[in-house]
Amino acid sequence: MKKTIAIVAGGDQSEVVVSLKSAQGLYSFIDKEKYNLYVVIVQSSGWRVQLPDGQDIPIDKNDFSFELCGNKVTFDCAYITIHGIPGEDGKLQGYFDMIGMPYSCCDVLAAALTFNKFTCNNYLKSFGVKVADSILLRKKQTIDGETVAKQLGLPCFIKPNIGGSSFGVTKVKNATEVADAIQKAFAEGDQVIIESFMQGIEITCGIYKTDTKEVVFPITEVVSENEFFDFDAKYKGQVQEITPARISADLSSRVQQLTSSIYDILGCKGIVRIDYIITEGDTINLLEVNTTPGMTTTSFIPQQINAAGLAIKDVMTDVIEYAIAMK
Repeated sequence: MKKTIAIVAGGDQSEVVVSLKSAQGLYSFIDKEKYNLYVVIVQSSGWRVQLPDGQDIPIDKNDFSFELCGNKVTFDCAYITIHGIPGEDGKLQGYFDMIGMPYSCCDVLAAALTFNKFTCNNYLKSFGVKVADSILLRKKQTIDGETVAKQLGLPCFIKPNIGGSSFGVTKVKNATEVADAIQKAFAEGDQVIIESFMQGIEITCGIYKTDTKEVVFPITEVVSENEFFDFDAKYKGQVQEITPARISADLSSRVQQLTSSIYDILGCKGIVRIDYIITEGDTINLLEVNTTPGMTTTSFIPQQINAAGLAIKDVMTDVIEYAIAMK
């Protein structure tokens, strides 16, 4: 008998548009001969199953079920692909833990930790991982441009501390730009992180593990046509994404080993993508950890799976079956 899988997308942040595209990607990737698939949209306005014919059916939050043609439909596993709150920060994971629903990605602690860039990077720094120097601002806090320039140097990056897809990110070159950049970042959330600029090669590496295997994907080199890897570069094709990256075999091996170590340190589960900057001397610097990476047809993870010579439906099956087995 086929298992029933919920592809959970949505959220209320700017990244909702990416989440919905990831849901479409996952719907095409997951093996339909093994699984019955339903896309579930989770938003503050309501939780609903979105049927292919456009019909929306409300989800019963008591057990994450819904009624179809007079029959109750329950799920064997949830594949979370919400980029942002509540699917990337641990809230939805906590709900699924309470009702006993297996899910594809990290648990509450790992999700909450990685969703907060400042906290995650400084936690990993204690394990010897190299990260950019940074300043954290909470709501109603501010800092003047001259202080930022003195502490971190210019240029620097100012961005939401919680969020992704480059929404609200500014590369600041002059102290006079700091105030506006902070305001822009605060429009996306209650915390802002200011990071020192690191000149180098941007790369990203995906990974997943089960109880029987570790799969570290080939590394992708990111060459943006813009000032940095912003939203237009990510989603409007203004970038070169080169897999495998044009770096030495030794450096590739070191990046993959570090990716595996970070995965274990954080207690990750499911597919994770970790972004880095390679600076002078082949120094590997962590940018951020993505525990619900984009899964559109053009996202990094599908590219890396293809470059590894793997079938994406087999990878999806690995992740789903391991999630179910772990409960």
